[in-house]
This record gives sequence, structure tokens and C-alpha cells, in this order.
Amino acid sequence: MIIIEDLVRRFGDFTAVGGITLRVGKGEVLGFLGPNGAGKSTTMKMITGFLAPSEGRISVCGHDVVEQQFEAQSSIGYLPEGAPAYPDMTPLQFLAFIARVRGLKDAAATKAIDVAVARTGLQGVLEQRIETLSKGFKRRVGLAQAILHDPPVLIMDEPTDGLDPNQKLSVRNLIKSMASDKAIIISTHILEEVDAVCTRAVIIDKGRIVADGTPAELLAKSPTKRLDEVFRALTTPDADINAEAVEACRRTIADNKLEHRVSAYESNNLRFLDNQFDVTVMEPTGAAFTMGDSTSGNPGRNNNRLRVFVRLF
Repeated sequence: MIIIEDLVRRFGDFTAVGGITLRVGKGEVLGFLGPNGAGKSTTMKMITGFLAPSEGRISVCGHDVVEQQFEAQSSIGYLPEGAPAYPDMTPLQFLAFIARVRGLKDAAATKAIDVAVARTGLQGVLEQRIETLSKGFKRRVGLAQAILHDPPVLIMDEPTDGLDPNQKLSVRNLIKSMASDKAIIISTHILEEVDAVCTRAVIIDKGRIVADGTPAELLAKSPTKRLDEVFRALTTPDADINAEAVEACRRTIADNKLEHRVSAYESNNLRFLDNQFDVTVMEPTGAAFTMGDSTSGNPGRNNNRLRVFVRLF
């Protein structure tokens, strides 16, 4: 239903999305993960036709998003970041407006609104101005407009943001109930949501895909089967990795009352300027470590060298 090929988006000299290729089929709920600034919202805006790609192609239900924008957008329900709505309208007025935009009239519009309201639990606030609603209810108004015309494709940017635990459960159940006949993409920072509702997860970092698989396949990458560890290992910036590893080594050597000077991080090794100590990073970050003594045969050097192995657990 959704085909993305070599998608690129640049803002001046900055590349926000750097060549994403992705397919999402009917019955899939894709969790779209990544740190802030990774390119998630930018990608969603391009899929929905609100932002033109710099390069690449997007097809939704067989329609090119650039060349056949109206047809593609007619197939999409979109919950943008922040769930924007007209604040001076009531939820009922807003949904009636969206129904007209979607081409629904009279009995069809009334039925669609009733179904969307029931599914999102808006019955008690239909006559209140949207600007007076809590963040959670505003989010539910946005979700209601996204599903109003029963689209085959749903794109939702953090659909449970601002909801209490009961509301989150209700929205997750709603997503699962719609999944069998739709292609759904949800972005989220709530990692438990991926395991709860997604059949597949994609992690992006710096505008590129760094992992793509089922939640079980991603969890298998962590010895402790924790998705947050997988996410962190794949998206921690190099500078942060280096700083963590260097700090771990500083603490290790300080605890052993050994003087040291640390050089720059290069390749997969941290080296000390005086060459008395080697530090090998065994995995992407270095929050924990083990130590072992080794002997150097280099003449003129301290033969009692310490090798520190920095490992992510």
C-alpha cells in the first residue's frame, strides 16, 4: 500500500532524510522510531504530501504522492505532530468540517462522525471548544478526524502523546482493531508501544534506516531483550559514545591510581597518548567495563600495561 524509494529531503545544506526505501503492506502496523531530529516527522509529511521530497518517489495505494496528490491523500488518514485543529470550533463542528472536506454528506457524514466519536471516546466533550480541552482530548479529536473517512492508510505521529494509561490502552486497542485491512505507520517515543501494537519496527537515525524488523527480531539484538538498549545502541551519537567510553576509562585508571592522558577516539579504539594503556571498545558504547593486565614487549615502555575492555551490557 505504501512504497517509498530512495526518499531524500534537504533543507538548504542540511539533509533531514537521506535515502529511505521502505514498503508497508496491508495488515502491517509499522512503528517508526528514532531520536528527536532523526527525520521521522519529515518523512511522514512527505508520505502524506504536505512536504515535497528533494529526491525519490512515494506511492500510496498505487498513486504517486507528487503526481497524483489528490488521489493519494484521499487514501490517507493523517494525525500530524501536535494534533492541530481549529481551537474556536467544538469537536463536533470540527469533525463536520472534516467530513465535508473528505466529500462526506448528509447521512454518510453523520454516520462517519458517530463512528469516529464512539471509537475515540469524545462523547462527553463534543460541544466544548477545542481550545478548552486537555491535551489528551485534543489528541483524540485529531485521531477522530484521521479515521473519519475510514482510509486504507493511516499515518499517525505519536497518537498516544498526552493520553493517560487508560486512554493509551484504548487507542492501542483501536489501532489493533483496524490493522487487518489497513497499512498503518505510527511514530512514537514510547518503546513499549512498539511491542504492544506494532507488527514491525523501523529505527531511523540521521535520516537513514538503521534497523528494520519485527519487535522480536529487534529485541534479539539485546542480550537482556530490552528495546531501549537496542534503540540506544543504534542511535547514540558518536560524540556521546566517545565521551562515555573515555569517561569509563578515566574512572578505571583513576581507581587504580594510574596517571594517564587520553587521546582522540579513532576507529574502534581509544588510545592513551603515552601509550602505556590501550582501550578497546567492544561494542558501540562504554558504560561498563572489565579490566585485565597484559604485558608489552615494547622496549623503553612500561612493561606492566593495563588493557581496558569497554563493553555495553
